[in-house]
Amino acid sequence: MSSPSVGIAIPCFQEALHIEECVLSCLNQTYSGIIRVYVADGGSTDGTLEKLQQLALQHENKIVVLKNERRVTPVALNMGLQASQEDFKMILGAHAALPNDYIEKCMQTFIENSEADCVGGIIINEYQDATSQAIGCAMSSSFGVGNAHFRTGNKNGFVDTVAFGMYRKEVFEKIGYFREELIRNQDDEFNFRMEMNGMKCYLNTELHSKYYVRGTLNKLLKQYYQYGYWKVYVNIIHGQITTVRQLVPLAFVCYLISLLLTNIILPKYSLFMAIPLLLYFILALTFALRANSKEPRSTLLSFFILHLGYGWGYLRGVIEMKIFGKRPTLQNAQHNR
Repeated sequence: MSSPSVGIAIPCFQEALHIEECVLSCLNQTYSGIIRVYVADGGSTDGTLEKLQQLALQHENKIVVLKNERRVTPVALNMGLQASQEDFKMILGAHAALPNDYIEKCMQTFIENSEADCVGGIIINEYQDATSQAIGCAMSSSFGVGNAHFRTGNKNGFVDTVAFGMYRKEVFEKIGYFREELIRNQDDEFNFRMEMNGMKCYLNTELHSKYYVRGTLNKLLKQYYQYGYWKVYVNIIHGQITTVRQLVPLAFVCYLISLLLTNIILPKYSLFMAIPLLLYFILALTFALRANSKEPRSTLLSFFILHLGYGWGYLRGVIEMKIFGKRPTLQNAQHNR
């Protein structure tokens, strides 16, 4: 019997620096089955499209370039997934690259875990400089991201979500595709919807994908602010909190606000109220040192920015969406890119 075919959907915009490595890593696999890559580009003007067109000529019938006029990630994902007629469907970021045995190991994981409807691995961060290395250490630490096992690699087995998942095509036939109104957190919401329909995600820590980390603290702040803000909308859609870990940064930001108010209204209690913050930074420094960061102080700062950004985004989301009944728009995402 022939091996099952695999279709890989990749959203893309202004990715001239990484897109060639990303696409070729999908095609240069040890897997014997058919692999086809669907890249949905949002109108890149930096040379990305030219590189994709050249690759498509070099790899006939293996690369499909799609036009994503709306420039929205879930729309791009859905375009690729819906165009794919393959047996298994996978999503991948344009900033990522796969080792050449990745798909073969995914298929073996499906064989060994017949209950799995989705299989994914862990992210190995690639760094451009000392700052991005410090940020990557924070994003791979349990202190930074809690029990997000696809980043920390602390668990092998069934989990709530994975990065760059490979799905059986029946998953999409049963529950549909990514919600296109979710500019962020669309994969988290999709995997939660799977869980609600009795489907399972399996994390195999032997599966590694390479990911180029955002190189500045400002980008990190914007990224996690968006994650927090849009997570509120995911909760509203489903009428429940999807993961407990999302509430921790919110509690942290609420504490910081109360500390500031105490300093203004009841200054004599300020030192007492500051004790938890001191303990926070002691813990952050401890985890930064454990992370083998080249710049422990930058990793410590990355922890703070990551938690502050997510918590502040979540708090704003609660105020706007839960209290005032607003709904997020594309402008909410573009404003903080």
